[in-house]
Amino acid sequence: MGIGTSLVVIAIGAILRFAVYQHHAAGFNVGTVGAILMIVGIIGLVISIIILTIRRRTDVYHHDEIVDPVPPPRGYYR
Repeated sequence: MGIGTSLVVIAIGAILRFAVYQHHAAGFNVGTVGAILMIVGIIGLVISIIILTIRRRTDVYHHDEIVDPVPPPRGYYR
């Protein structure tokens, strides 16, 4: 679950929790479903941020190469 998907799930959960007034529909509590979706969205958001942070750290170590500078051409220091 990416950051965008997590934010959408949190938004849908908040709408179900706080904006829907019919709390019992067809045998389940809409407010409880909204709260569960918000919790799942927050967990997905935290995991996504942690994974991005780990990737960013490892990319720095893998892509940094030390290259010897090319010596200046002859006659450069005249």
